[in-house]
Amino acid sequence: MHNIETLNEFLKDELSATETYKQALDKLREDTELGKSEDLMPIYEDHKDAVSSLQGLITRLGGTPCEDSGAWGTWAKIVQGGANMLGKEVALRSLQGGEKSGAEAYEEALQDTELSADIRSLIETKLLPAQQAHIRTLDRLLGTEAE
Repeated sequence: MHNIETLNEFLKDELSATETYKQALDKLREDTELGKSEDLMPIYEDHKDAVSSLQGLITRLGGTPCEDSGAWGTWAKIVQGGANMLGKEVALRSLQGGEKSGAEAYEEALQDTELSADIRSLIETKLLPAQQAHIRTLDRLLGTEAE
């Protein structure tokens, strides 16, 4: 049960990420001065892929995947909507904050000794490396790469 609850929390975060990136991408398409959407599209696709992986694992473990991102997703969309209105840098920083939060959640979960091997493997081989790559991409887009 603990593992399914953990996975559903991750699923809510990933659903929130897909909703938030979709909103940012729609804004970029509508206002090309904000930048190009091709930099963010792979990140959006990664989050959609993570949603599928998590839903599949929850189902295999006998659980029911949550359907929406809940209150956190609503909050993230409000924040991103405001950020999108304030311009590209603020929008990217908002997305970056979400990615860092997600990476921290995955790193924290790996400290959980009760986490099953298949969940640990999914986090270590797919979810966490993707989050770290997203942070690097956003760092590059913001021009804040570490020297």
